[in-house]
Amino acid sequence: MDHKRIAIVLAVIWGVVAILPVFFGSTNLYMHILIMCLIWSVVASCWDLIMGFAGIFSFGQVAFFVIGAYSSAIISAKFGVPPIFAVFAAGVVAGGLGVLVGLPCLKLKGAYIALVTFAVHMILEPVLKGDIGRAIGTGGSRGILTIEPMNIFGYTFLSSEPIPYFYLMLLVAIICSAIILIVIKSHWGTAFLALKDSEDFATCLGVSAFKYKLRVFALTSFLTGLVGGFYAHYVGMLSTRMLGIDLFVTLMVILVIGGVGKFPGAIIGAFITIALNELLSPLGPYRPIILGALVVVLVLLLPDGIIGLIQKILPKKNNGLPIES
Repeated sequence: MDHKRIAIVLAVIWGVVAILPVFFGSTNLYMHILIMCLIWSVVASCWDLIMGFAGIFSFGQVAFFVIGAYSSAIISAKFGVPPIFAVFAAGVVAGGLGVLVGLPCLKLKGAYIALVTFAVHMILEPVLKGDIGRAIGTGGSRGILTIEPMNIFGYTFLSSEPIPYFYLMLLVAIICSAIILIVIKSHWGTAFLALKDSEDFATCLGVSAFKYKLRVFALTSFLTGLVGGFYAHYVGMLSTRMLGIDLFVTLMVILVIGGVGKFPGAIIGAFITIALNELLSPLGPYRPIILGALVVVLVLLLPDGIIGLIQKILPKKNNGLPIES
């Protein structure tokens, strides 16, 4: 799909999302679900960029999200930095750590990158709970129980009044999706596809694997950490339970539903998955079982996700070209 078509699809998606408070604005539960959909749509889109387009099997996206959330909360509380600036600082922290993680990964391929990045995910919890975490202000095993709400130009965004925060998060999601689209359709995206399809051949043509892979690590970590900061100031408290397997599986379901490497499939997948996940919360321990079963069914019936299904339909109607990753 060319960039104009993707831009139109994004405009339609965000246009529809923007009017949803008209229907659900009176119910805080539904508004909370919509805000969470926006947050995870950005995280999933970043993961799709690094894994689906760049072909780097990174499993550290949740870790960078948590790093961004804790960093923003700590920077705001310890140094008195206004939340809006703390959020951007948290993005820089997450982006810097993403580069540090990306450097050793550049010498690895495939499953080995997945193991290194997942190891970062596994290591993060004991670090946040241990002496190092307590020293920097993570609250140890208790987590951070009080976080200053987002405040811009003297206006405080409260979770008890979610509509203003919804539109703030919508603006952030639109900007992040625009950045991802620009990257995909720029020479970066071309380099990603070349390296993904044949790294040796792309290198012979002068494409620097080191430069482009490091850039995608930095960009996706920065955007993920940035949104993690917004999440921290929205929910008002943090704990290491975010590093549990539930969230990791939820993100995988989002990508499967939307289609890996099928932007903006991750955005559509986020709204379907997060809404379904929240509505299934009364089922308790049966919720992850249902989500796991959903993944199996979708992999069998829709291996390329919803966007992949559209890809198969559009050529039959002669309305456009197949959507390529």
